[in-house]
Amino acid sequence: MSVTSRYRESWEGFWREASDAPGAVFWDAEPALTVGPHLALFEPHLADFALALVDLGCGNGTQTRYLADRFPRVLGADLSAAALEHARRADPAGQATYRRLDAAAKDEVQSLHAELGDCNVYLRGVLHQCEPDDRQALADGIATLVGDRGRAFLVEPAGAAKAVLMGLASGPDGPPPKLAPVFRHGIAPGEVADEAVPAYLRSAGLTVLASGDLPLMTTEYRPDGTRVELPSHWLVAGRAG
Repeated sequence: MSVTSRYRESWEGFWREASDAPGAVFWDAEPALTVGPHLALFEPHLADFALALVDLGCGNGTQTRYLADRFPRVLGADLSAAALEHARRADPAGQATYRRLDAAAKDEVQSLHAELGDCNVYLRGVLHQCEPDDRQALADGIATLVGDRGRAFLVEPAGAAKAVLMGLASGPDGPPPKLAPVFRHGIAPGEVADEAVPAYLRSAGLTVLASGDLPLMTTEYRPDGTRVELPSHWLVAGRAG
């Protein structure tokens, strides 16, 4: 199974239109507010810090570059070639490497695992952006990359995030500027029940080792100047034993 061409083109269109300016993309908050706090939760559960780390759904690589400062080998992987162009432009020194990957395609994920071996995996909001029929395939892909020794850190919007997004979108002027392209390109987060995320991972053969709640920061602000935060759940998963 792999993603539909419509879904792939939606992401290509979004990233072709996106600005290179820091914070121009709705979810592209600075690492100190995103991957930094996530690493504090993830690192205590790593069985092998030396494994390659895959930033799955890396987009323009903001979080990837932060990870590359802290891990010996980091690969940013994304479905969108246009996203990877952004990432490479923002990383002229080549702190990380970048690869186009359909993580719902079994053969592509198996090939990457054969190249890198077991990996630690970081992904933020990726399952919610998937087509429903691709979500289990994505979880299976994560399990393939993790193998026996790796760990995966996922953070996904909670069910309560939908009300926040719909509230923003239904304002008198429509969605705010950074959210509007998300809806325009048809890649608004889908509705995934909170209990479905660990269920996908369990079906893929992984065990949830830790979990909790944490706001998912965005780059958008309300009229009163407060940053928009989305309720989210995080979890760490890996092979039991």
